[in-house]
Amino acid sequence: MSLPEPRHPDGPYRVGVVCLGNICRSPMAAKVLVADLERAGLGDLVEVDSAGTGDWHVGGAMDPRAASTLRVHGYLTDHTARQFDPADLARFDLLLAMDLDNLDDLRRIVDRYGAGHGFDPARLRLFRSFAPGTGPNPEVPDPYYGGDDGFTAVLNMVEAAAKGLTGELTALLKQR
Repeated sequence: MSLPEPRHPDGPYRVGVVCLGNICRSPMAAKVLVADLERAGLGDLVEVDSAGTGDWHVGGAMDPRAASTLRVHGYLTDHTARQFDPADLARFDLLLAMDLDNLDDLRRIVDRYGAGHGFDPARLRLFRSFAPGTGPNPEVPDPYYGGDDGFTAVLNMVEAAAKGLTGELTALLKQR
């Protein structure tokens, strides 16, 4: 899989991670990705942000179970939930949805507002599609209504995908 070129070659590569409420999956994925990028020496070359397609949790903290899972595994947990805004399309080089419903929501936003922000739909992907050996369903399931084990499973999925994405970003950005 190849990544789209940066939209602004002189600036950082900007990655947006999107789920439903922006309190579980997308902030977990963002924190893991940032840590991997730092370890790879790309912390100054890539910016990562997360958002939700819904507005239920705007201004709130990360789900305590998500934060606990991250903390136990050595990741940062500071986060304030926000809703994806169509104006965000002008910022991102790559938008990564956590599941097919989130991807469909983003496609609708891109169909409606993308042209005005110069956003190409080819810049939309599923986050887990970067994990090797994902199989036919590259979604990250929503752990919100389950137990703690669901958050651990999500962490394992996003760690694998973040490693794959970091590898691709390294290949893309080290050429610059």
